Amino acid sequence: MRPVSTEPKPILKRLRFSVTSERAPQFIDITDEVQKKVEESGIRDGIVTVFCRHTTAAIRINENEPLLLLDMEEFLKRVAPRDLYYRHNDFSIRTHNMTEDECPNAHAHCQHLLLGASETIPVEDGKLLLGRWQRIFLVELDRPREREVYVQVLGI
Repeated sequence: MRPVSTEPKPILKRLRFSVTSERAPQFIDITDEVQKKVEESGIRDGIVTVFCRHTTAAIRINENEPLLLLDMEEFLKRVAPRDLYYRHNDFSIRTHNMTEDECPNAHAHCQHLLLGASETIPVEDGKLLLGRWQRIFLVELDRPREREVYVQVLGI
């Protein structure tokens, strides 16, 4: 007969929610919604991964201070301006990954290159283990629209 383990088994919960942007670039604080999803999961200790399946929207941790958010939006505009020439936007030569409603958004892809699609945060006693000023943002880089955010919580 096998001994019965008293160790808790890890649990994985998959959750999601939608966010609607108003402009680009835009930093949208999603921390409270992520915390709600952690609470819904019932997991007390572990990690949460916040992920966006879009190549023109990012997930980042930073400070939610209004002037800093404006500075970061301006920084992204300077790094990859919308009005530069990008081959991706030249529909007379581009032939790959085209859709009926294709829009010129190479600037957003270039900005995304610096940001990334996910963040992983420790969870302790059912709470996100963020620093005093840290918040989780969905960063819209392309144009106003609805985005899906995926949350996976792993722990006990």
